[in-house]
Amino acid sequence: MYLKEYAIADTCFLIDWVRYRYRDILSRLFKTVFVPEEVLREIKSEDTITRVSRGLARDYLSLYTVSRYEIEEARRLIELSHRHPQLPSIDLPEALCIVIGRARGYIVLTETRGALYVPRLINEYRDVIIWRSLELIVNAILNNILDIDCSNPEQVFREYTHDTLHIFPTRALNKAIEVVKEFCLKRR
Repeated sequence: MYLKEYAIADTCFLIDWVRYRYRDILSRLFKTVFVPEEVLREIKSEDTITRVSRGLARDYLSLYTVSRYEIEEARRLIELSHRHPQLPSIDLPEALCIVIGRARGYIVLTETRGALYVPRLINEYRDVIIWRSLELIVNAILNNILDIDCSNPEQVFREYTHDTLHIFPTRALNKAIEVVKEFCLKRR
């Protein structure tokens, strides 16, 4: 049983995620995580390429070929990001993931700050669901896919940081820890 059927991942998410010790939870959360060809072109690390290739071979990652329409809409979104004073600019791979996520109802997996702001600041993208690794980990916990030690709910996030060197924003991390603590209290 999968939490959601489909997601689409951008480069920054994949680069971090493949280094995480529990990276296989991705295949239990989603039936398929699509990876646009443009994302693969950005990956330079041999280790990341190898691990993404394994995910493609195991069929929980799948290559996504974008359409001309999706590229044009992504370019328009990039232009909007450059003109919007509150929105950090985004690049083509992130914009494509957002455009595809909106059109197909996929959860967008990213760590890019600009991408995270798009649903909040651009009305036509308000229904796009965007998860960072933080939200993915929380959802894995809430759906009993990732076991945690309820006496130390921060540990699972520290493990991710240790494995990937990715530091979560303090406010978002504290909120995630509170959600996990509530989950632990209900589980008793």
